[in-house]
Amino acid sequence: MTTPVTLTTPVAVAAARLPEFTVVDVRTPGEFAGGHVPGAYNIPLDRLDEAAGALRATAARGPLLIVCASGARSAQGRDRLGALGIEALSLDGGTRAWAAAGHPVERPAGARTPWPMDRQVRLAAGSLVMAGFAAGLARRPAHWLSGLIGAGLVFSAVTDTCGMAMLLARLPHNRPDADAAPFEETLLRLAG
Repeated sequence: MTTPVTLTTPVAVAAARLPEFTVVDVRTPGEFAGGHVPGAYNIPLDRLDEAAGALRATAARGPLLIVCASGARSAQGRDRLGALGIEALSLDGGTRAWAAAGHPVERPAGARTPWPMDRQVRLAAGSLVMAGFAAGLARRPAHWLSGLIGAGLVFSAVTDTCGMAMLLARLPHNRPDADAAPFEETLLRLAG
């Protein structure tokens, strides 16, 4: 069995071909509500395997474009789908590059707009490092907290994964609003 080719596409190409694509946004529901490529479906990265059947059926009808905020999570999603035999493209630069190029983003009326996940991670990691440093002034062993956070950040960079982002994604402000489409409904719409 051969693994399908998985590619990245620039914003200009994606915009020109947008009607051909089924766009899948792999950010958290809260991030998705903050603004997404028009017509995108929200399948969070941590639920991509659950959606494989619906995505396989969708990919059989036309190309999939995987999107996130900056392109890192969409590349992970594209690679994960590729390993499952589902060909997909990843949007180079993500929703930020899309919006920066002047393309429209959709936002549900009245939706909360949490900070992007990378900004939440920087705030949490920086706060923990500062707390470890300050506590270490009183009790020297507390400096280990700063060291552990630093080690976690190095691990995150080397493996291109982020455990802190996975934890932060579970916080209430990163959860969908009551009127957001439930995951199961999104799968039905994709497979339909």
